[in-house]
Amino acid sequence: MAVSLIRCFGCQKLSQLQKSVEENPIKDGSGQQGLGGRWAEDGGQSPPGSSCAGEPLPLCALLQTRMQSLQPDPKAQYRSVYEALKKIVLTEGFWRPLRGINVTMLGAGPAHAMYFACYEKMKKSLSDTIQHGGNSHLANGIAGSVATLLHDAVMNPAEVVKQRMQMFNSPYKSVLACIRTVQKTEGFGAFYRSYTTQLTMNVPFQAIHFITYEFMQEQINPRREYNPRSHIVSGAIAGAVAAAATTPLDVCKTLLNTQENMALSSVNISGHLSGMMNAFKTVYQLGGISGYFRGVQARVIYQMPSTAIAWSVYEFFKYFLTKHKLEKRTSL
Repeated sequence: MAVSLIRCFGCQKLSQLQKSVEENPIKDGSGQQGLGGRWAEDGGQSPPGSSCAGEPLPLCALLQTRMQSLQPDPKAQYRSVYEALKKIVLTEGFWRPLRGINVTMLGAGPAHAMYFACYEKMKKSLSDTIQHGGNSHLANGIAGSVATLLHDAVMNPAEVVKQRMQMFNSPYKSVLACIRTVQKTEGFGAFYRSYTTQLTMNVPFQAIHFITYEFMQEQINPRREYNPRSHIVSGAIAGAVAAAATTPLDVCKTLLNTQENMALSSVNISGHLSGMMNAFKTVYQLGGISGYFRGVQARVIYQMPSTAIAWSVYEFFKYFLTKHKLEKRTSL
């Protein structure tokens, strides 16, 4: 239900904006019309899917990256999620949120496969040791944290490329061009510059995420049966709680990934910013305490459908494969 509401809201707003652009085309800096201007720039490839039903996730990821910018360009300053959405669609094109999504999709498959496989194995082993086969919140938190190490090792380079392509006036025309330029100018280490910060953020994120999910399942699905609605609601709530709690770390990660020139030069930092503690200090210098919570609304909106979908798909396949295995055993 939570996912449906968010997706319907996103689709409604996007449809309204698309109609507005079609009726009143606004030209961007390149002289092309706002709707499709950036899409044409990217080579005119067809976007993956013609409806907006599948777009809230890349859209919210873009809004999150933009709203976490500490010294944004005057043309990319936003007071709310909807204002950011409206400005981006009107001036940069309706398909702008999909930039960088292909590299994310490439990494997501193997990353999530390792993630859930590691989680299930560790959860079972630790639960047997700590709770003698029962459900243990400590086991869930530890298993989720360890699984994150494998997941982030695959996804961190993809996240660097995606966020650089999502920044306002990004100089990169394609994923391949971004990878080549970063490798040539900053070296291979640039793809893992934010890895320690990513882990520092994702370990508590996943610990909170898994503990909240398992707690919610105990409340609304105590028999732990396959129940799509309970998995979606539990996943959405778990994602929202974990996202809000770890937003300060995500702001620091975004700064390390994007290396905002305007932000760094304003505090007299030359070269590249590295290290979590340096990122924390820089964020505080630029935005104070409130700087750590830039983009929290977009981050929560992004994580809710993301975690809800991930858990519902995971629980479905877990149920399907377990049922198939049992049927096979009984037939023998």
